[in-house]
Amino acid sequence: MGHGPQDRSPRFDDDLVGLDPDDPEARAFAAHLDRMQRVPSCTVEGYIRDVGHFAEEASRARGSRGMAGKAFVALLLLIAFWVIGNALYFVVTTWL
Repeated sequence: MGHGPQDRSPRFDDDLVGLDPDDPEARAFAAHLDRMQRVPSCTVEGYIRDVGHFAEEASRARGSRGMAGKAFVALLLLIAFWVIGNALYFVVTTWL
């Protein structure tokens, strides 16, 4: 299952010179470096994307780390629903 040159990270030419680009561990490390240097976005879309990345990482984690990550995501969702519910309640009771 070889990867084509279009899948090759430019990190192997700059930061990871000498490592085999077909090695799965080297590819995972290059992807990790890309995630670490990702510039945070201060927009709603950026925050949603970042929460999505966190949820993906939490779903891949195993054991107690996985359970803690999933519990944190569930807590974030509960807080979001509570805030939205309170805002809707305020709007409905104020304007009707």
